Amino acid sequence: MKPDREPMSAVDTAWLRMESDSNLMMIEAVLLLDEPPEMDRLRAVLERRLLAFSRFRQRVVMEKEHAFWEDDPGFDLDNHIHRVGLPGKADMAELQAFCADLVSTPLNFRHPLWQIHVIDRVDDDRSALVCRIHHCIADGLALVRVLLSVADESPEGDLEPPASERRYHHVSWLQRGRQLGHQLIDEAAELVRHPDQIVELARAGWSAGAELARVSLQPGDPPTRLKRPLTGRKVVGWAEPLDLDEVKRVAHALDGTVNDVLLTCATGALRAWLLEEGDDVTRDINVAVPFNLRPLDKPIETLGNQFGLVLARLPIHLSGPRERLQEVQQQMRDLKASPQPWVFYGMLAGLGQGPDALEQAALEFLSSKASLVMTNVPGPQQSLYLAGARILQPMVWVPQSGGVGMGLSILSYAGTVQFGVVADHNLMTDPQALVSQFRHSFEELAALVHAEES
Repeated sequence: MKPDREPMSAVDTAWLRMESDSNLMMIEAVLLLDEPPEMDRLRAVLERRLLAFSRFRQRVVMEKEHAFWEDDPGFDLDNHIHRVGLPGKADMAELQAFCADLVSTPLNFRHPLWQIHVIDRVDDDRSALVCRIHHCIADGLALVRVLLSVADESPEGDLEPPASERRYHHVSWLQRGRQLGHQLIDEAAELVRHPDQIVELARAGWSAGAELARVSLQPGDPPTRLKRPLTGRKVVGWAEPLDLDEVKRVAHALDGTVNDVLLTCATGALRAWLLEEGDDVTRDINVAVPFNLRPLDKPIETLGNQFGLVLARLPIHLSGPRERLQEVQQQMRDLKASPQPWVFYGMLAGLGQGPDALEQAALEFLSSKASLVMTNVPGPQQSLYLAGARILQPMVWVPQSGGVGMGLSILSYAGTVQFGVVADHNLMTDPQALVSQFRHSFEELAALVHAEES
């Protein structure tokens, strides 16, 4: 191995190899700003803060089935920052179309796998940054925290990198979890190679193995439009944000959590949209939800992927909002004590060490168990500024893998909750038809509270 190369971890390699023509492994973020950022200041901030993480100066190189990080000998920030204008009215619809173009276009593997597009004008008086970062660099939660660490808490700002984002303290539960993840590597890979071992795992009674067996024995999701073949062409959309205090009030009145309410809103939105499209909603669907394995109260020093997945059942067959909320609450209670996140983390580690064929078989297996991916990321609750411009509304989408073609995103920021969707064009042509249903679903829950208080 060359001295300037660093082996890529098994988990990050798994995400690298998941890239396909129909599903690019990119995390895309949109930051809507109140004015254009100062370009010289933006470059200086990125050099001091973003490039403090070596991954943003390194490209990916392959030797047979092994991946390595290597410093880009021709690194130039101009390869990664692009200033562009929107066509036509340069309104929100044009911005969403531009984001759809980018999320449908591969990154350049000759350079580090990230790009930022600066858009000077959106809706006359606003601006936007569109960021694309490959999933092999880090998981979505880590990248959200890294991107937001580039920002400041005041318009004046400070070019120095925040010290709190340059240290990372390990905690005992994380170490124990990693040990469990490594123990699962061989078992997960064996299950993919030999599915007939599922029953034996279930009989063994070990919690992690039994959980993997339980997920494996679940029937595949019903054949809704979410299971259509994928084209690789994406559409992107987002809604006007909800007031977080109002979401908290509704959650408290209904004896639930904010997450319970938001997941119920997503379930109601999907049910209404599928009904409009003529789909059968008598059978529930599963959503793959990334589960953070980093301590939220600790800063990030190293990147990489440190998350697992849980499969949550969305009760789209229920027409009543209260019944949907109760079912979602029960699902969340069951999953909180589940070893599923570490089971899937161990599986990814095993797949990253094995051949491509094994990984493709596992992707097909997992894709049959879920119809979409959904992330729920807690962001800062105060307004942030980027190169002097205030961030009005952020949105972040993680990629889908295998045959999964839709991703939903929920992100809290500065007293608001953002909701958005990215989907293959063969599944959806008008993303606003779904995102508008998210607010309607929340209004149904709010109406329950209002009726009980009257």
